[in-house]
Amino acid sequence: MRVSSLLFLGLLWLIMAVASLIVNNVAANNASSLNSIDGIRVWPAPENTRLVFDLKSKPTYKYFSLSKPNRLVIDFSHTKNTVALKKLASHDPRIKLFRTSNAKSKSSTRLVLELTKSYQLTVFPLAPAGQYGDRLVVDLYDKSHAVKVVSKPKVSLGDIIIGIDAGHGGEDPGSIGAKGTYEKRVTLAIAKKLQALINKEKGMKAVMIRSGDYYVDLNRRTSLARKNHVDFLVSIHADAFRTSGPNGASVWVVTQKRAESELARWLLKREKKSELLGGGGGVIKNTSDSHLALALADMSKEHSLGVSFGVANKVISQLKKVTHMHKRTPQNGNFAVLKSSDIPSILVETGFISNHKEEKNLTWSKHQHSLAKAIHHGIRNYFMAHPLTGSYLAAVGYKSHQVRSGDSLSVLAHRYNVSMTKLKLVNKLKSNTLRIGQTLKIPRAG
Repeated sequence: MRVSSLLFLGLLWLIMAVASLIVNNVAANNASSLNSIDGIRVWPAPENTRLVFDLKSKPTYKYFSLSKPNRLVIDFSHTKNTVALKKLASHDPRIKLFRTSNAKSKSSTRLVLELTKSYQLTVFPLAPAGQYGDRLVVDLYDKSHAVKVVSKPKVSLGDIIIGIDAGHGGEDPGSIGAKGTYEKRVTLAIAKKLQALINKEKGMKAVMIRSGDYYVDLNRRTSLARKNHVDFLVSIHADAFRTSGPNGASVWVVTQKRAESELARWLLKREKKSELLGGGGGVIKNTSDSHLALALADMSKEHSLGVSFGVANKVISQLKKVTHMHKRTPQNGNFAVLKSSDIPSILVETGFISNHKEEKNLTWSKHQHSLAKAIHHGIRNYFMAHPLTGSYLAAVGYKSHQVRSGDSLSVLAHRYNVSMTKLKLVNKLKSNTLRIGQTLKIPRAG
């Protein structure tokens, strides 16, 4: 009887030990299966703030807004927060405070964002991509959604307005070099140097599409350019490849196919999109003649592509003086930032950030200035030769003339109403001899 009791007690102890082990294993598995918030990034921009929550796995979440005071509440199910919240909003104009609140269950996290006022709200998850894992993105847009470009210069009558788009920004670093150089920082540094050079040029003004470390949606970039009455848009980037071999700069313009597809979409919706088609927009909107609408829109597209190629060639001729060229002629690309057929534009790849030597050069302020100076000279040279009607450069700039059979200095001086002496001085000619195919600068009369 005593032995049986001992066996029973031993068996009971064994059962309890196994049960405890199972419970502990289940608890451990549940704990390991919990999602986690491993990072929170705050990106203030002139017209919105973007929040990015970095998570271990795909988020399960709900959110709602409250007023008086204004708050955004986000519930993350089966998720723990590992991020310190205290100083996250210290430099943001839209968020007063991050804090936690009691969630519905112990395994969940409720985050409360105390806001300065009510905002337009967009919330969406992002799957892993590149260096990032799963994310939840929250955009807080100012309800006025007014276009505000930081450091927008005062525009004088007759100025040619150059839009400068620094590629990437904010949570989008662009390409990353072997030494950890972010493309977004290189592009912004070159863009700011280009801005300073353009603003020193009488008759030209620069508008920065992105002036700080924040992300601007690609469609928004062309929208900002249009609303700031940009005459030409240059987008600054740094190239990358899977190996470190390729190097050199290149200049890109939109593909004919991309321009035509955008044109087709605009024509289908010309009532709504007529403002995107330049000076003929009013006629395009109102005419019932589809052939006339097509002709006007096609003229806008052809003019834009012509200017884009013209500037691209001028910029290449300057860039090759300061850096190796990966491509020595304008390249065609299907880039979203170049899509608007009413805004002539180019995209400049300033070098390969994946190349060790060029990564170092692209972080060097002197080299950045040389690149900016080359881009500036290329743009200036084009608009000096082909100034916009009514602009300051149209009054003081130059026309260009390609010498043909029968041309002479005296003939050209008479044709353009300028003196032979001035023609020789402007073109740095040491004699009166001209060669066929030579391009001359022709000073404006008067």
